[in-house]
Amino acid sequence: MIKRVLFYIFCLVAFVPFANSQTFKAGAAVRVITPDPLLPVSGGIGTPKPTKIKQGELYARALVLEKGGTRIAIVNIDNLGWPSVLGNKSRALIKGIPPENILIGVTHTHSAPDAYGFPDEKGASYADLKYLDWCVQQIADAVNEAVSKLEPASLKTAVADAKGKISYNYYAPKLYDPRCGVIQAIAAGGKNKGKAIATLVNYAIHPEIIGSGQGILSPDLCGPLYSRIESKAGGIALFMNSAQGGMVTADTRLDNGKEANDWQECIRIGELLADEALRIISNAPVQADPNLFCTSRKISFPIESDIMKYVITHSPLNLTKGNASTDSAFTQLNLLNIGTAQVLTIPGEALPNIGYYVKRNMHTKQPFLFGLTNDAFGYMLTKVDFHSFERYDYVSRTSLGEMTGEIYINEALKLVKESPAAQSDAK
Repeated sequence: MIKRVLFYIFCLVAFVPFANSQTFKAGAAVRVITPDPLLPVSGGIGTPKPTKIKQGELYARALVLEKGGTRIAIVNIDNLGWPSVLGNKSRALIKGIPPENILIGVTHTHSAPDAYGFPDEKGASYADLKYLDWCVQQIADAVNEAVSKLEPASLKTAVADAKGKISYNYYAPKLYDPRCGVIQAIAAGGKNKGKAIATLVNYAIHPEIIGSGQGILSPDLCGPLYSRIESKAGGIALFMNSAQGGMVTADTRLDNGKEANDWQECIRIGELLADEALRIISNAPVQADPNLFCTSRKISFPIESDIMKYVITHSPLNLTKGNASTDSAFTQLNLLNIGTAQVLTIPGEALPNIGYYVKRNMHTKQPFLFGLTNDAFGYMLTKVDFHSFERYDYVSRTSLGEMTGEIYINEALKLVKESPAAQSDAK
């Protein structure tokens, strides 16, 4: 009898840790990365513009998810772009997560300091390297804190059209993706049971309402979006951009033919997108035991553009670090399954047709694309779009080359083919 009791206790003790290791968990944290004193802001290639004031704070926001032996981090940064040489510095400071499972993307605000070290025509760069090193530490601290706050969680995911005057395609007004994806982690126990740990919004839009020319440092529309979601749903809000290239931007058009390019318009659009995201996720079913999967692949793009080659080779950040050649840009693609959602990363600004095509071929009814993630290598066009119309001259010149979009599509869909389907499709 005693032997049986001891055997039962042994089995119970052995089983409980295993059960706990299979529990879906989530944790989130935030760090402010607003420079003090303020720094010039960058809207792209060229010399950053001086600033006089700030409207809103710049943030690094981290969401960490865990299930069984898989742990991933999703980080959004209020910046125009974040190269992998900076992301890798943060990854080296993050504990308990494989570097390849740490996704670092930007909101693409055009009102934040230069993180690429864009050189001028004489090769001089005005990026503040001390500020960037500080951001590297802040990002790592946010992820490490999120890891320390991991707790049992349930999940809600949903994708639907966001309604209202939010975005449009400046080149062709209706050629944009109105779908908004939302991932929400919810505390499964304790005093916060049923409350949101984090709400992630995935939508294609240029946060350039203010832009770089008004002397204002700002997260643009993303700041009001964070505040609105956190005031209504609690927890921490994140924003991951999508396929917003060529040229999906905020719909600031006025009836008189002018545009509303001020903080009040940031509030209008940011709060509207936040409200739509919360509406979309509100009736989504709760996933009590969601699966979690993460894989990655290293890929390269040929650098054919003289402008892009000049930026990459003359930046003081050593953007070619680890590359076998200065004629190629190397980066990482990720595929995630988070419950019923599937996520692919994009290392740049893919045009909407690329986004639509990739989403259509993903193994899920809830496709997410995290644009400008792990790198931001300019615009990504298909070869049939490249320099095909006068309207595409700028995005073609600031693309790595004609084959960038084709290579991305092929490599992304290989990841999809080689990976398990999202949970809803697997049942």
